Amino acid sequence: MGTDELDPAEAFDGPGADTAAARDAGAAAAAAAETAGPDLGSVPPDLTAAAFFDVDNTMMMGASIFHFARGLASRNFFSGADLRGFVWQQVKFRLGGEGTPEDVQAHREAALSFVAGREVSELVELGEEIYDELMADRIWEGTRALAQMHLDAGQRVWLVTATPLELAGIIARRLGLTGALGTVAEHDDGVYTGRLVGELLHGPAKAHAVRALAAREGLDLRRCSAYSDSINDAPMLSVVGTAVAVNPDAELRALARRNGWEIRDFRSGRKVARIGVPSVLGAGAVAGAVAAGAAYRRRTSVF
Repeated sequence: MGTDELDPAEAFDGPGADTAAARDAGAAAAAAAETAGPDLGSVPPDLTAAAFFDVDNTMMMGASIFHFARGLASRNFFSGADLRGFVWQQVKFRLGGEGTPEDVQAHREAALSFVAGREVSELVELGEEIYDELMADRIWEGTRALAQMHLDAGQRVWLVTATPLELAGIIARRLGLTGALGTVAEHDDGVYTGRLVGELLHGPAKAHAVRALAAREGLDLRRCSAYSDSINDAPMLSVVGTAVAVNPDAELRALARRNGWEIRDFRSGRKVARIGVPSVLGAGAVAGAVAAGAAYRRRTSVF
């Protein structure tokens, strides 16, 4: 069921409500969006519709940045005590939203500690290895199938996540998706500075990123879909025409029921085959894809 497009500030008034920093983070994420473009082959392209997927606990079991941190720890990037401290910050961040300004700053510093002074190329290379070791087997097959349905309809599929952009780009490319919007870490001459461009891509910042990308790509948000497990992503879910709660937390499940949004819970072992294309893509998706086919131009930058 569709929903009227809402302003991110109106859609979410809990911890991490809309701020100038969130708008800056969204703009930075859209400007730096990693794109590759899946090979759609003979699929008629649909230029004005797209799907946006959260990563942690939506596309992947657990937190992608934690899996990445585990991989770095195994390579002696930091100590076990550092990793345990990071786990605690992740727990507070996931269970309590952004929390107090002090919590936000602590989480931000924990995220930056992984990359400060490191070369971008080094982290990307390690990210590829760590994806194979710790992430590939944690992809929710049901969510992956939902993403593939959009690709099969000729629509672009983007990840939208607080995970660092480079890691988000690796995940998107490995899954054959269009690209990713993630937290943008500043780098100078190929070396991370330890500062962010904007803030973490979280809460209202995701909605701003989606809106900015839609403006850049010529998308009609009323024809777009978004998927997430967390109430923190209510702003992103509220700015598209079709919102789907995937493996939702209790608050998002309640919100989805109130708004008539679809709910998909792959934690219960439901079969992927039971997911129907019309309920996810909407009745006009295939017709729109055919009508837009002749105008399609592939975008071909590299992760």
